Amino acid sequence: MDVRANQGSMLKLILLSILVPAVNLGLHFSIFLFFRSSDLPPVLNAVLAVIWGIFGIYSIYWSLNWVVEQYSDKWKERIIPYVFVGPAVLLLGWLLFLPTLRTLYLSFFNADSTRFVGLANFGAVFTDRLLLTALRNNLLWVVFGTLACVILGMLVAVLADRSSFERLAKAIVFMPMAISFVAAGVIWKFIYYYQPGDDQIGLLNAIMVQLGLQPQGWLSMVQPWNNLFLIVILVWMQTGFAMVIFSASIKGIPEDMLEAARMDGAGEVRIFFKIMLPVISSTVLAVTTTIIVFTLKIFDVVMIMTGGQYGTEVVATEFYRQLFMYQNAGYGSTLAIVLLIAVIPVIILNLRQLQKEGSF
Repeated sequence: MDVRANQGSMLKLILLSILVPAVNLGLHFSIFLFFRSSDLPPVLNAVLAVIWGIFGIYSIYWSLNWVVEQYSDKWKERIIPYVFVGPAVLLLGWLLFLPTLRTLYLSFFNADSTRFVGLANFGAVFTDRLLLTALRNNLLWVVFGTLACVILGMLVAVLADRSSFERLAKAIVFMPMAISFVAAGVIWKFIYYYQPGDDQIGLLNAIMVQLGLQPQGWLSMVQPWNNLFLIVILVWMQTGFAMVIFSASIKGIPEDMLEAARMDGAGEVRIFFKIMLPVISSTVLAVTTTIIVFTLKIFDVVMIMTGGQYGTEVVATEFYRQLFMYQNAGYGSTLAIVLLIAVIPVIILNLRQLQKEGSF
C-alpha cells in the first residue's frame, strides 16, 4: 500500500508540475491575445502591457520555482537545470537551430526553391566574381579591422593606465561604442562625402581643399583601398570595446609582479611582452575572436556608406541583396551558411579557451 501511495503522490506531483506552469503560460498567452486585438487607447494599452510584462515574468518564475520546491533535495538538483535552463534552450532552438536547418535545406535548391541543385550554389559562391570579391573584402575586414582594434585597444589601455587623465581618455575612446553602426555610417558619410569642384561639404575633402589639394572620392577610389576607409569606422567604434576589456585585465595583474620586474632592471617594453601579455593572453584571444565574429558578419556600415557599390560588397550585403532584392533563396541561403561555417571555428576556439580556464 505504501508503494502504491508513494507512486500515486509522485504521479500527482508530476501532473501538478506540468499543470501549474501550463495554466500560467496559457493565462499569459490569453492576455497577449487581448492586447494584440485591444481597442484601448495606445498610451493606456502600452502602460498596461508594460505592467503585465513585469508581473508576468515574475509569475512565470514563481510557478517554475514552485515546481522545483515541491521535490526533495535530491530531485531538486536534477530538475533545476531542466526547469530554468530548459525553456531558454528550447527558445534558442526554435529561434536559431531550426532556422539554421531550414537555411541549410534551402541552400541545396534553386532560386525559387522548386528544384534540387545539390552543391551547385556552393560552387557558384566560390566561382562567381562578385561573390569572390565579397569574400576577399570580408578577409580584409577580418585581418585589418581585427588587428587595428586589438592593437590600438591594447595601446590605449596600457598608456591610459599610466596617465593622469585616464578616465577622460578612456571615456573619449569608448564614446563611439554608444553610437549604433547605422548612426556611425551616417556620420562618416559626411566625413567622406565627395562632389566635383572645390565646394566640398565633406569634412575630409574640405580639409584637402583648404590645404590646396584635390578632393578625393574616398569610397569610390581604386579597390581594395576604399574598403580600408570603411574599416576605419569599425576601428573607431570597436577600439573602445577592446580597450575596456584589456584595461580591466591589466588592472588584475598583481602589482608586486610588475614591481619585482622593474627592480630587476626590466624595461617597460620587456615587462609588457614578457609579463603582461602572457598573463592576459586569454583576454586577448577572447577579444580577438569576438571582433573576428563581428567583422565576418559586418553589414550596417557597408550598406549605409556604399550599399556594396565600388567593390565594397561583403558576404552579408550580398546575402541581403540575393535573398531580398533578387528573391534568390538558393544563393542567399548559401551565403548565410558560408558565414556560419566561417564563424564556427572561431566559436570553437573561444569555447576551448574557456574550458581551459575552467570558466565554462
